[in-house]
Amino acid sequence: MRAEKNSVVSFHYSVRDAADAAAEPYDDSHQRGEPMLALLGHGQLVPGVEKALTGREAGETFTVDIEPAEAYGERQEGLLQRVPKKYFQDAQKLKPGMTTVLQTKDGGQRLVTVHKVGMTAIDVDHNHPLAGKTLHFEIEVTDVREAAPEELQHGHAHPGDGHSHG
Repeated sequence: MRAEKNSVVSFHYSVRDAADAAAEPYDDSHQRGEPMLALLGHGQLVPGVEKALTGREAGETFTVDIEPAEAYGERQEGLLQRVPKKYFQDAQKLKPGMTTVLQTKDGGQRLVTVHKVGMTAIDVDHNHPLAGKTLHFEIEVTDVREAAPEELQHGHAHPGDGHSHG
């Protein structure tokens, strides 16, 4: 079966800066031991990865370079924000350049980069850490299957056969 909209794809990947072939990967699913699971066509993946996976079958291995517009966008100026330290779980450990998760007012989470640490507040950059970078992905498709009705309803993939158990 080929991957298409509303199919569930399992894949291993590593991603690094396309401009620096010797760079350590930003992320590598092999280190976690579990492949990534994604329901295509539901905004779970950056657009470039979703396009690259479309039409692939289990067992395929390929590499793809993805421009910022198809990945995490260009860096935007003016996305610095000063946030009181109490909103960070790990405020004492944070240093400029580190990434951390910030809880948002609506209960969500956002990945931010620490810009400056002050006495009572931390300046964070809301740009995604990989914004403005062309990314080099190495991808190995491990499985492609039809999405279960529950997955389509929820808009994301579930482990196993996709049916919620329990």
